[in-house]
Amino acid sequence: MKASTVLEARRRAANAPSKVQAHRRRGSSQLQYWNTRTAAESIVGCLAAYRRMPSPLWARTSFTHHEMCCFRVLTPAGKEIGTIRETFPTGSNDVWIARDGTVSTYIPVIADVVRKIDDRSARKVTIEPMEGLLDL
Repeated sequence: MKASTVLEARRRAANAPSKVQAHRRRGSSQLQYWNTRTAAESIVGCLAAYRRMPSPLWARTSFTHHEMCCFRVLTPAGKEIGTIRETFPTGSNDVWIARDGTVSTYIPVIADVVRKIDDRSARKVTIEPMEGLLDL
């Protein structure tokens, strides 16, 4: 991509409000100046940055996929399972992928398993592993 295109994209984005909405259980945003597929293709590969809007009350106690990244996963006994590196949606619930070195653990995000999500500063999750969840 040309440097002039990147600079133009930054100049426009600085003044361009975006429309953010839910799309297939994920966030989707539309930039004012890149509102067609052709226009959007011109900025593929660019880094998109925008100000985070103040969260409504419900969002203060909820977490988005990107916010869960790097939370430590612990059992009630304090055993560390790993760190959440990825979240992916399934038909009925999300699944976290927690990694500890080369070991990956797939954790269903359901009330029977996830017991407590500490605030954003503590960055840890307590789970009650169901039978077989931690077996390799």
